[in-house]
Amino acid sequence: MDSPASTFNPNKRLKEEFVSNLTGTSMMELFLLISTLSMLLFLRSVYSSTKKGPNSAEALAKKDDNINAVVCNKNMGSYLAAVTLDVLCIVFPAILCLTILADWTYTNAVVMTSLVAFFILARRSGFSVSQEEGVRSLRTNISAYRVAMNFLTCICILAVDFKIFPRRYAKTETYGTGLMDIGVGSFIVANALVSRQARGIAKMNLRNAISSTCPLIVLGFARIFFTSSVDYQVHVAEYGVHWNFFFTLAAVALLTSMINLPPSYCGILGWFILVVYEVFLLLGLNEYLLSNERGHDIISQNKEGIFSIFGYWGLYLVCVQLGNYLFFGKPGDAMLRTNDWARIRVWIICLLFWLLTVFLDRHVERVSRRMCNVAYVTVTLAMNLQVFAVLTLADSVPGYKVATLIEVFDRNLLGSFLLANVLTGLVNLSMDTLSVSPFTALAILVGYAYILSVAAAVAHFYGIRLKFW
Repeated sequence: MDSPASTFNPNKRLKEEFVSNLTGTSMMELFLLISTLSMLLFLRSVYSSTKKGPNSAEALAKKDDNINAVVCNKNMGSYLAAVTLDVLCIVFPAILCLTILADWTYTNAVVMTSLVAFFILARRSGFSVSQEEGVRSLRTNISAYRVAMNFLTCICILAVDFKIFPRRYAKTETYGTGLMDIGVGSFIVANALVSRQARGIAKMNLRNAISSTCPLIVLGFARIFFTSSVDYQVHVAEYGVHWNFFFTLAAVALLTSMINLPPSYCGILGWFILVVYEVFLLLGLNEYLLSNERGHDIISQNKEGIFSIFGYWGLYLVCVQLGNYLFFGKPGDAMLRTNDWARIRVWIICLLFWLLTVFLDRHVERVSRRMCNVAYVTVTLAMNLQVFAVLTLADSVPGYKVATLIEVFDRNLLGSFLLANVLTGLVNLSMDTLSVSPFTALAILVGYAYILSVAAAVAHFYGIRLKFW
C-alpha cells in the first residue's frame, strides 16, 4: 500500500526518469537560440519606441532610494495592460521558440536577425547619444539582461516537465550543454556583475554575510522539507540528496565574505580557484563526482552540490572583476562606461569566451554543469554576455524604450524565482504533466508566465521588494 505522501505525486519515478540521462544539444544551437530570444526583447523595445512619454512605465513610478517606495501615477488597470502587451510580444513568442518552434531554431535565428538589421538600418540615420544618455542606457541594458536570464529560467523550470519541451534543452546528466544547464550559473553571473563588490562600494564581513544569507539557508531547508513531505520528484544527480540551489547561493556568499580584495583582483583569485579545481577534477575527482555510488556520510550524499561550490565561487569572483571593468571602473572613467565602449568590449569578451569554451571542451574536459568545471564557467559567461551584447544593439535605435516587463521584474528577481518554484510545484502536484497534450501544455506555460508577470507588476506597483542576496 502506498504511503500517504506518495499519493501527492504518483508519477514521481516517471518524472525523474523524464529528466535523467540527457546529453544536451550543440553549442551552435544554443548560440542561435539565445540570440533569437534576446532579439525578441530587442524588437519589443525598439518597436514601441519613439519617446518616453507619460504612458511609459518609467513615468508610472518615482522611486525613493532610501525606502524603496513607489509612488504610482497610473491606475492598476492600465499598468497591467502594459504588462499584458509585453507578455504577448515577448514571452509568448519565447515560449513558442522553446517548444513547438524548437525544430526551426536556425530559421528563427535568420528571421530575427533580418528583422533586427532592418530596424537598426531604418532608424539609425543621424542618431547619436550623449555621454549621460549612454551611461543611463547602459544601466537599462544591465537590467534588461538580468531580467531576461531570470525569466528564461522561470519558464524552463516548468516547461521541462512537459513533453512539448525538447529533451536536448533540459539539464545534462554528466557532460554536455543544455539550455537549462546555465540556470544557476546565470543567476550567479547576473548578481555578481552588479554586486556591491563589483561596484567597490562596500566590503562585507562574515557576520553580515551570515545574517544576509540566513534567509537562503532557511529556504534551502524549507525546500527539503516540502519536497520530502509531498514526495516531490528530485533529480539526485543534479545537486545530491539534500543539497539545492539556495545552499549554493548561501555558500558562495559566505566564501566571498571571507576575502576583502579590490574588485580588480577578484578575477585573479577566481581563475586561480577554477584552475586548481580543474586540476583536481582531471586527477580523478571527476570520476568520483560523476559516479552513481554514494556513501552514507553527508559529503558523499551531496558530493555534486558541495564540490561544485568551488566552480560557482570562482565564477562569482571572475564576474565581480568583469562587472567592475565593463560597467563601473574608476570614478574618472565615465566615458568608458558609456554604451559604445561597453558594447564593443562586451562583444569582444563574449566571442573570446565562446572560443575558450570550444578549446576547453575539445582539449581539456567537456562542459559539465554537474561539476561546474572550467568549461562550464566559460560557456555560462559566453551565453550571459551574449544576451547582454544583443540587448546593447538597442542603443543604435533612437528613442528606444525599455519594456514594462523589464521594469517590474528588475527589483524582484529572487522573489519572482521563488514564486516560479511554488507555481511549478503546484502544477506538477495537480496534474500528470507527462500526459497532457501539446496545446494544453502551451496554454499552461503561457498562463503560468502571465501569473508571474502580473505578480511582479503588482509588487512593483506597490513598492514591494524581496532581496537578501
